[in-house]
Amino acid sequence: MKVLVIGGGAREHALCRSLSLDPDVTALHCAPGNAGIAEVAELHPVDQLDGAAVAALAEELGADLVVVGPEAPLVAGVADAVRAAGIPVFGPSQEAAQLEGSKAFAKDVMAGAGVPTARSYVCTTPEEIDEALDAFGAPYVVKDDGLAAGKGVVVTEDVEQARAHALACDRVVIEEFLDGPEVSLFAITDGTTVLPLQPAQDFKRALDGDEGPNTGGMGAYSPLPWAAPNLVEEVLATVLQPTVDELRRRGTPFSGLLYAGLAITSRGIRVIEFNARFGDPETQVVLARLRTPLAGLLLNSANGTLADQAPLVWRDEAAVTVVVASHNYPDTPRTGDPIEGLAEVAEKDAPHAYVLHAGTKRDGDAVLSAGGRVLSVTATGSDLTEARERAYAAVGRIRLDGSQHRTDIAEKAARG
Repeated sequence: MKVLVIGGGAREHALCRSLSLDPDVTALHCAPGNAGIAEVAELHPVDQLDGAAVAALAEELGADLVVVGPEAPLVAGVADAVRAAGIPVFGPSQEAAQLEGSKAFAKDVMAGAGVPTARSYVCTTPEEIDEALDAFGAPYVVKDDGLAAGKGVVVTEDVEQARAHALACDRVVIEEFLDGPEVSLFAITDGTTVLPLQPAQDFKRALDGDEGPNTGGMGAYSPLPWAAPNLVEEVLATVLQPTVDELRRRGTPFSGLLYAGLAITSRGIRVIEFNARFGDPETQVVLARLRTPLAGLLLNSANGTLADQAPLVWRDEAAVTVVVASHNYPDTPRTGDPIEGLAEVAEKDAPHAYVLHAGTKRDGDAVLSAGGRVLSVTATGSDLTEARERAYAAVGRIRLDGSQHRTDIAEKAARG
């Protein structure tokens, strides 16, 4: 099987790494990719938001499967263009991707499917914003209706900060605050059959102790030792399957990766948001634990044959990923700094720990930072304690001037 992955972040590096280990994959391509992905896949320049260009590249390569990683190409309709060219593609249509592209659309689908979520108001005027903030009170949860790369949500006790964020958005969803721990649960679907993966938890705040601004994610771990044993079955029955069934009923079947961001509240499971693609950095830990070969699984989703898929097989190991971010992230990050220590990690920590590249580029023999989140250092172990130790040992070998990372990823869960 020849596979083309679209994207260039750590999520795509995790996907490419898993695909490169799949014996069914005979050729692996990525566009545009990054310095790390170049070690396992052949890179191609492409405008990943240009469906015609992506489809043309897939045809030129003779791809048997195209995997669209990020949300922006999906919302731009790239999967539709590839499908129209007759090539199987893992990722939802532009219409179905509105589940992530519009918070208001997602709320409407959840209402139709009877999926438990936070009460909310969709606001477009200052008057509506003030009414909604007043109705819910603090802490205020304000979400940009459109795509914002994981940084469009403000949760604050400060009404003026909440109002300022709301006014900066064209259309905004203001909702009640959900208490309790958060869980990310991914599911592979072909529009009918839904196969949940193992749950993970990510860390959105920039600083230790969940302090600081919201980010795209500073680390993740799986499994969740504190979660109820029937969590996955309950989410499949009350959230994932009803959502897929509702979208099919509406004539916009969802095929690809359905990501449910959940709060385990005192009143039960509630959906915080849906995403239409693998989450970053949770993908890094979920794929580290998946033993089932990835290519056939994604192809079954693309071809509508997921009902024929054998049950998924998981490693008993735990996995932890720690994000190394550049100076000043999540504000305007500094880029172009050399990254050292990558060869040392490969030499001393493999195979239990490895580095997935997010925002990197090659300059001759040097690897330079090229984004806010630069690396995802990922490790497995017999339990979360061992996986954490291995991940942080590898982080300690990496040198990037001004870089930052959280020191408490999975700490509480490992303590039990």
